[in-house]
This record gives sequence, structure tokens and C-alpha cells, in this order.
Amino acid sequence: MKYNPASEASPLPYSPFKSCTVPRPIGWLSSVSADGVENIAPYSQWQNLTFDPPMVMFSANQYPDGRRKDTVINAETTGWFVWNMATYRLREAVNVSAMALEPHESEFDHLGLTRVYADNHPIPMVKESPVKFECKYHSTHRVPGASPVGSIDIVFASVETIHIDDDVITLDGRLDIPKIEPIARLGYFDYTVVRDTFEMRVPGADRDAQLGLEGRAA
Repeated sequence: MKYNPASEASPLPYSPFKSCTVPRPIGWLSSVSADGVENIAPYSQWQNLTFDPPMVMFSANQYPDGRRKDTVINAETTGWFVWNMATYRLREAVNVSAMALEPHESEFDHLGLTRVYADNHPIPMVKESPVKFECKYHSTHRVPGASPVGSIDIVFASVETIHIDDDVITLDGRLDIPKIEPIARLGYFDYTVVRDTFEMRVPGADRDAQLGLEGRAA
């Protein structure tokens, strides 16, 4: 099977596109408006950009009526947002936070989670999330789509403060991923959870390359 998505309808009953690039880390992003309304929402187009210095990005589709997402507006207005790692234990709260609310309403009021506040700007963070990044807004790149919902804002930011719960750090100084159980987005209504990991090392990698792959400082 093959088809041209720009000119042909998907030959399958469900579009396969979102189910091909998987799994996708979840950008569970909290922010606050200029008026102090607290917001949190999951984004499945989220990724790190580079590590020196640490930078991240997320993309947000518009609403059908052309409105932009609150997280984008809040990041641009205040200059900050927070990434909270989404885990299996927090999966229901992540799902509830995807609800569409009016701009004056806060998703936090529906989650039953503990709020703690970021160091750099008064943004609520999810205390129960084991890893959190305080992200300083850098810029937005706007890409027009074939429809209002296809148009996106790609937001870039630098990571200024990293919070990690001590109980998810192993004795040799790594994150205990099987203990954390991060969840990731698949396609359709499907998610996955990381419980099993395996190691591979690049044959013949020199010392500098090995340090970079390990995440060590040179």
C-alpha cells in the first residue's frame, strides 16, 4: 500500500500517519497567563533539540476556529513554561488535562494533584511528577496548514532549571526509567509505557562520542 497524503485520502479506515512516528514523548506543559490563570495540557509533538545548552520544542495545532492554544500564548506572554514528565501513575490526570476549557478556567482544578511552584516564574508544577524542566521561552515559528487545525505554532525554549526526585536516581547516578514508567503517545487512542530497557554501545566510538552518548560531561 502507498498513497500521497497531499492529494489522496487514506486507503485505510484510520489515518496511519500518527501511528508511524512512535512512540512520542508527551509534553505535559504547565503555564500561567498574564492574568494569573494556571494551565496544564499534554502535547504529543514534544522533543529535545540539543543538550549544549539544553533546549526543547513543542508544536501546538490551532483550534478549528483559528484560536491559538493557551500554552503558546502563556509562554510568549510570560516567557516561561514547565514540562512535567508524564508517568503511568499519572496517566488519568494527563488524559483529563487534555480537556478544552475556557481561557479563564484552570485544568489543575480538575486533576486532584499537588501544585508546587517553579523557581524562575510562578508557574504551577505537578509535585507527583518525578522530573520537571523550567523552560525559558525563546521563539515561535508559525507554520500554515491546509486547514485551521493544520496550522501550528512551534515553540522553542531553553531549559533553565531541572528538578529530579532523588528516589528515581540509581546508585550509579542514572534515572531509573523502569521505576519511573514514562508514558508515550502512539496513534489512534493508544499510549504505551516504558518498563523494559536494553543497552547498546556503538562499536568503535571514540571517547568523546562515548561521553556524549552516555550523557556525561566531557
